[in-house]
Amino acid sequence: MKPLTLDKVASVTYNCNLDREVRVGNEFPCQSGDVVAVRVKNSKSTYNVLELPTGRFSSLKPGDIIAGALGHRRALQGYAGVVPDSLAVGDTVQLLNMGGVLGHCTSASAEVGPPFECEVLGQVLEFPFLGSRTGIPANIARQVGPLDETLSPNLPPVLAIVGTCMNSGKTQACANLIQEFTREHRRVAACKVTGVSLRRDVLGMADAGAHPVTSFTDLGVVTSSRETAPAVTRTLLNRLAKDRPDLIVVELGDGLMGDYGVDAIFQCADLRDAFTSVVLAANDPVGAWGGTELLRNTFEAQIAAITGPCTDNEAGSGAVTRTTGCLALNARSQARELAAQLLASLGVVG
Repeated sequence: MKPLTLDKVASVTYNCNLDREVRVGNEFPCQSGDVVAVRVKNSKSTYNVLELPTGRFSSLKPGDIIAGALGHRRALQGYAGVVPDSLAVGDTVQLLNMGGVLGHCTSASAEVGPPFECEVLGQVLEFPFLGSRTGIPANIARQVGPLDETLSPNLPPVLAIVGTCMNSGKTQACANLIQEFTREHRRVAACKVTGVSLRRDVLGMADAGAHPVTSFTDLGVVTSSRETAPAVTRTLLNRLAKDRPDLIVVELGDGLMGDYGVDAIFQCADLRDAFTSVVLAANDPVGAWGGTELLRNTFEAQIAAITGPCTDNEAGSGAVTRTTGCLALNARSQARELAAQLLASLGVVG
């Protein structure tokens, strides 16, 4: 056990409330969520920042000592990587996302380039026992407790926003719709239930007027999966419902065919029933058609509207409406009209 001064703390470790001065050990359980100190070894010209617990982004440079958390990632337009089976001081891991998720990279998209290489310095320790100098491996799930197995019977209307894949317009739709809902004097709560840890999206929801906001990372989940996503969704909905908002906006990060558990959520009848309205975000008309087919025929879910880049102009919106029969409105240029339609579908009127 030795002291170490961190240059930067990644947002994925938010639950641990780390100081810049930490103590590290040389034994690594290698569990998802374990907090590890590393030194950045290389420089990058793209995808080269780290999100801090405040939500600000800081550029990374060779030599920076940071604390992140072990996790996996399966991003179509980013990195794929896994939690290492074992680690030792001096080993190399890669930074898999801007939130500070660390692991062994197995594949990279050309859009983001090779990942940051990081030298392992130690397992960050925490000291939960008063008066004890014995540290235990810090993990972002340590203080979270069990997830909910059932939904509250007193949920408000819930708007679920799901996409065909990452970067299909979900987060923009969430923020613009929340802003329009709050302008209509609705009290909106919001959460993100699937994806890889990054506070940016839920902080954007808060900036748009939602309160409270929360995400799967708050429940100690670094990266959602089919195993965790349904229980995470139930837990976050139950917690937000306690504040008695007029409605809850739920972003399902990644896409319907991704590995982060969106499909597992829609396979649960109680969660499908809890989603009062569903909005599909898609990049193009073919994606909109395929997403509609999946939601309707595989998951038996109804779609209130389609948005995203496929609705950026009349050519796309017209093709989407003709092929799917769904309302197609752009969440950027037609946010007020889309919000009005959704408030009606949610039953939040008057």
